[in-house]
Amino acid sequence: MFTFIELSGFSKHRESLLLDDDFKKMQEALIENPELGKIIAGTGGFRKLRWSRPEIGKSGGVRVIYYNLSASSGRLYLALIYPKNELDNITNEQKKQLRKVSEKLI
Repeated sequence: MFTFIELSGFSKHRESLLLDDDFKKMQEALIENPELGKIIAGTGGFRKLRWSRPEIGKSGGVRVIYYNLSASSGRLYLALIYPKNELDNITNEQKKQLRKVSEKLI
């Protein structure tokens, strides 16, 4: 069983970036494979998932930053979501902040 926990950086932008059906499909993909996203170096284990939005087109995808604790607790923390065309990679400062968050989640 999985529990998705939305952190404020995710929940603040999710509705404007992902339709409910697309969000559900993304959750189902993460349930099937919680390690779907690639680990982001320097974040303490956060992963970046590249997710397309069919109604927007190939260049209109989003990036979802999440932390997977599914093996130990069944929890998956959704930390950030942003459009691909606005930002390709998170900043070093964001990586440091995510690392601090990861230390609190363990």
